[in-house]
Amino acid sequence: MPLHDSSKEIFDHIRKESLDLYNRLHSVDYDARFVADVQQYYPLFPLLPNLRCGAWYADPAIATDVPAYFKSTDGHTNNWSFNLRRANLHLLSLIAEQRGIVLVDSTRAGKRMPDALSKTVPIWCSVVNHAVLLRSRGHNSADTWDTALYTPPQVVSRQEHLQIEERLDKWAADLAASSYVLPALPLPLRPVWITPSSSTFPAVKALQADALPVICVSASRQVDNGLERRGAGFAYVQGSGDDHELWAKGLTPAIFWANHDRIIGASREDVEAVVESICASTYAQSLTARAPPSPVAKVAGRILLCAIDDLQLDSTDSRAAAVDDTVYVLITQTPRPLHASSAVEIYPMSSKNVQMEYLKTVLPQATAFIRSSLASGKNICIACDTGSDLSVGVAVAALQLNFDDDGHYTPSGKSDVPIAAKYIVDKKTIRRRLEWIIASRAQANPSRTTLKRVNEFLLSSPTFRT
Repeated sequence: MPLHDSSKEIFDHIRKESLDLYNRLHSVDYDARFVADVQQYYPLFPLLPNLRCGAWYADPAIATDVPAYFKSTDGHTNNWSFNLRRANLHLLSLIAEQRGIVLVDSTRAGKRMPDALSKTVPIWCSVVNHAVLLRSRGHNSADTWDTALYTPPQVVSRQEHLQIEERLDKWAADLAASSYVLPALPLPLRPVWITPSSSTFPAVKALQADALPVICVSASRQVDNGLERRGAGFAYVQGSGDDHELWAKGLTPAIFWANHDRIIGASREDVEAVVESICASTYAQSLTARAPPSPVAKVAGRILLCAIDDLQLDSTDSRAAAVDDTVYVLITQTPRPLHASSAVEIYPMSSKNVQMEYLKTVLPQATAFIRSSLASGKNICIACDTGSDLSVGVAVAALQLNFDDDGHYTPSGKSDVPIAAKYIVDKKTIRRRLEWIIASRAQANPSRTTLKRVNEFLLSSPTFRT
């Protein structure tokens, strides 16, 4: 057999094993036991999974139901960022109250830890510390308040560390100048790292001596090619929770943990059928499981956001969702049995050019409906399929057109022009309203294209959109 044919055969075998459902799930279970050991060592620190991958390794029975979203891309080499759209500032009060947290994530492809833990979180800690110092106006001393950048030296080179340091002052100034509230911190934040190769865990008293620890746990073992044969009857896949759409057969972390014993107890031959059965029954049950909408606190809850599936929508009559003081704006790209009414405005987006439909139809019509509803004393609940993207864009536009920079409702607004000539509408004021939303709804994470359409809608002439 030619050498290249043999190499291809080996590669195909490794790839097949890495996508095998049985291997993936048992690898998750193996890594989750390590995370549970870490949590047992730090029982007083809340355990938070870093979305999305980290949720596979954090058993909800021991984890805290608080979302954390530190993206690895914000820590990629030459792409370092402190993203105000993912500020994660809702974590600060929890960290201050509990004197620290444990944050779990994982990575694949033979890396020791994900960029989210080795760089994004360290950037976040340093920027937050620096911004708190800038906001404190002398209450904290730069001599005693630590704003330094800490990165794991075995993962981040000295050169890369220095390159990140050069950008910290700018990011901290942007955060300090934002509309976000920064709670008082008794001590500065400091990242600490734990991996399966760690010989010992740092002592709690040492961690808390002069900082609030953010303990970054990389759950998976580092292995060559991301794959390793285990003696327990499965091939270990490093970072197996990553990109679950490719292998999970509809399984999610929540479904996995709710049915953990049954899934892990299934044989290799039966596991796919077991997962398919569980996912089918869980989906039917999920239609009745709801989460309350998130009111935007800055405008006293006049605007609320959620996912469409969070609403109590009857499949035959959407008017069942309406209550006396609230009307609904629903934006969906998924065919749904929804029916509009005077209290429920629906925007099904089905065209091939979704972005232009969003700009030319959804934004102008939805904001006009919102304006008239606000004027009649109604609160507005805006929902989309995810509750984090298209609905957030509409909410940003509605806040810009109907509320001043202090969050006060200004009824003189029109549907597609600034609320009054004296208010300047620019990217800064638009960003401020997005910050209001993120401060009240941590799940809000609009895409760049959605925000670009919102900017075009608010900053350009209506003739541009025709």
